[in-house]
Amino acid sequence: MNATDDEKKKTTGQLDIATAMRRASAQLSELLRCEPGSVSAVKATEDGWSADVEVVELEKIPDTMSVMATYHVALDAEGRLVAYERTRRYARGQIDRR
Repeated sequence: MNATDDEKKKTTGQLDIATAMRRASAQLSELLRCEPGSVSAVKATEDGWSADVEVVELEKIPDTMSVMATYHVALDAEGRLVAYERTRRYARGQIDRR
């Protein structure tokens, strides 16, 4: 990336992928008041970023019985959360069979 690309990135408010992941996780967990999990997918879009964020919705003992959820979130170009939708709920110990 040259200096012109760096300048363009700063003026357009474009985030790098690591920052987008951190912001998606932090903002969603704050909004839902749930323990943040991980970001299982992230990609740049025309308007900013989209990501799938895993959160702990309900703590249980043992923790393999905790209820987890996947949320699909949209961030604008500056990394602000603009939309979210829960797409899946599952027990922490559950393994996908795909």
